[in-house]
Amino acid sequence: MKLYVYGCVLLLASLALWACSDRSPLELLDTARLEEQQHNPEHAAALYREIISRFPDSDAAKTAAARLAAMAPNP
Repeated sequence: MKLYVYGCVLLLASLALWACSDRSPLELLDTARLEEQQHNPEHAAALYREIISRFPDSDAAKTAAARLAAMAPNP
């Protein structure tokens, strides 16, 4: 059962990322922030990484990198 749930979560996350692929960096950033507020850090982190990868020189990439660093567990 756990494997099924995990697979569904991965599928939904993949579909969400695919649906966001043509969006601007600010739209992606807004979506990532919303995902954080909805307690979905895995999807938020994936969106932040997408912003950094696709728009490396943007202000949104700087913000995304800062959010990823803030989300990282403290040792």
